[in-house]
Amino acid sequence: MALGRIARRVDRRTTGAGGLTRSQFSILATVARRETVGVRELAEIEGLNPTMLSRMLGKLEDAGLLTRSPDPDDKRVVRAHITEAGARTFADLRRMRTAVFTEHLAELSPDRLHALHDALPALEALAEQMCRRSAEEGR
Repeated sequence: MALGRIARRVDRRTTGAGGLTRSQFSILATVARRETVGVRELAEIEGLNPTMLSRMLGKLEDAGLLTRSPDPDDKRVVRAHITEAGARTFADLRRMRTAVFTEHLAELSPDRLHALHDALPALEALAEQMCRRSAEEGR
């Protein structure tokens, strides 16, 4: 519950910057982290139906943040690629999101900061497990 509230607060403070919706930012972030990703895989990662994802990719493509092209090894597969402008936009938004966290972390006591630091490996493992299971189940 707490992680969800934190994510929503950060989203509220940064969504709209760069002209992106929360979903568009999430798509841009996924492609930026991978540099290129199959559209079908991207739909699974983002939990979107292919039609909705295609519309969002079109908007991101129109904005010059992503491109789509056939996979060189399998022409039936379409891949999304980050552009230089997309990478810059992602980096800018990531800096903004980091600044929001930094601002709030600065208000915590050293003991609370230490407790958060100690919890990070467990949270990372949980996130990895959830992503892996979601991918295996096709969700």
